[in-house]
Amino acid sequence: MSRVVQCVQLADPQHRLPRRPDIKVAAALIVRDGKILIGQRKKADSHGLKWEFPGGKIERGESPSDALARELEEELGIQAHIGREVVRYTWSYPKRATILLMFYRVTEFQGQPQALAFERIAWEPPTQLPAYDFLEGDIDFVRRLAAGEFDVLS
Repeated sequence: MSRVVQCVQLADPQHRLPRRPDIKVAAALIVRDGKILIGQRKKADSHGLKWEFPGGKIERGESPSDALARELEEELGIQAHIGREVVRYTWSYPKRATILLMFYRVTEFQGQPQALAFERIAWEPPTQLPAYDFLEGDIDFVRRLAAGEFDVLS
């Protein structure tokens, strides 16, 4: 069962309700040997050198699972079986689109992950994730993941 978590930054202090998401994103919590795979964005990309969880935008007509499987093949060169949804929340960057982030657990995949769309990738235990410079929209989730709030390792 997934948990819905509200982690919203409001762009306009006068507007108290989060906007309807403009962009839907599926992200993977790829688990192996008690560690989670993270990727560092390429230097030339927006938010260059920030860390994130692999995944990406859900295209029109795609399910979150299908989009995530496609993204993992493009970004890491793996064919993944997408597991259960762990959490979802919305995030708004000031003066930008509202994003609905959906995180899925992935424990089964074929191939060896490669940094095809990243500067580099790393496997880290959840407790070590806060030491990385994550995208602003992931920071609260990373802190809560490190604290053990989400059961992703078992």
